[in-house]
Order: sequence, then structure tokens, then C-alpha cells
Amino acid sequence: MKKIAINKGLGSLLLLMVLLVQSTYAQYDPKAKEVLDAMSEKYQKIGSFESDFAYSMENTTQSISEDFEGKIIVNGDKYRLKMGGQEIINDGSTVWTYLEEVNEVNIDNYDPSEGDISPTQIYNAYQRGFKYVYVEEETMNGQTYDVIDLLPENTNNQFFKIRLHISQDDKTLKQWQIFDKNGTMYTYEISNFNPDAEISDAVFSFDTSNYEGVEVVDLR
Repeated sequence: MKKIAINKGLGSLLLLMVLLVQSTYAQYDPKAKEVLDAMSEKYQKIGSFESDFAYSMENTTQSISEDFEGKIIVNGDKYRLKMGGQEIINDGSTVWTYLEEVNEVNIDNYDPSEGDISPTQIYNAYQRGFKYVYVEEETMNGQTYDVIDLLPENTNNQFFKIRLHISQDDKTLKQWQIFDKNGTMYTYEISNFNPDAEISDAVFSFDTSNYEGVEVVDLR
């Protein structure tokens, strides 16, 4: 058995709430809250969606740079996330973590009390334990976005800021960046967003018959 080590970029997506703030000017900005509430309402109405995304990780001081493409499917509290040779499937009670390189899947119980923020909660994470600041308007590829920084109240964590780019046109989240205190920046950019996808429950389970010779490690 090989213990699965989740790609750091993938982990940063799933552990979005694990952050560090050292800012003394952080506040609950009413303009930022208005934009965040509109975004949250948008995704709550959608319920289910699928999209592609591009991920990059950069640390200029350590000369580190990597890029991946990924795909995410969400339906309510369930999700399936694939990126960088790894796949995580959560049906709301069980989590499968598959590592392609060694053809191994770990199975564990999902425990929301552990405080991890899953991809199904990215759009309302700001409601718990964050301060938020409206930064600016920014235009990318002819589209205008509201830029908002989320600054966590917890001072004992690894990251110090999440920067969101939210479309002024349809209130969807186009891009977010996670800033690590060691100088690493993780960037996620959404593309091919489909809020009308027909998604079956079978998508949110791991079928061993589709992974010939897979080693199953049941940790429950």
C-alpha cells in the first residue's frame, strides 16, 4: 500500500479555509458583501454544474512553477474533482481519493466537522470566519470583474489571502488566487462553465470496474 499524498494545489482547493491573515486593515466591507451575497445566491439557485479549470502554482523566489488542467462536477453537496493525476469523489458520506500514478484508491468517511471547505462550499466560504475587502474593478478579455479579498480571522494558518474575481455581468466566479505566506500563489481559472448539465448520482461514486487492477485501501 502506498499512502496517497494529495497534490498541494488540489489540497489548497479542498482546504480553502486553511488561511493566515496578518492584515491590520481588514474589515467587513459592505460593498464586498453585496457582491459576495449575489455570487452565493447565483450558485445556490444553480444547484448543479460542471466546468473545466486551469490551475497554476508559482513561487518566484524558489523558481517553482507548475500548471495543470482539471474538471469539476457538482450537484448539491456532492462533487467529483479531477486534476494533476488525482481524482477526488465525494457523495456526501464517502470520499474516494484516486492516485493515477500508482493505480490506488483510498476510501474514507466524509466528516464535515473537520472544517475542510469542499468545492461545493467555495461560493459561501466567506460567510464563516472571514473578513472581506472590495479591492477594485478589473477588466480581463473584455469582461469586467469585481475583485474581492477574503482575509481569514484565524491567525494560526498557512495562507494569508484569497482573491476572487467575480463577473459583474452574471455574478459567476471566474478566477480565484490563494496566497501562501511562503510566497507561493495558487491560481484557478474557470472555463466552459455549464449550469445546465444533466448529472446522475452514478458520477459521484468510484466504480472499480473502470480501473483495471486498482488497489483499494478502505480506511473506514
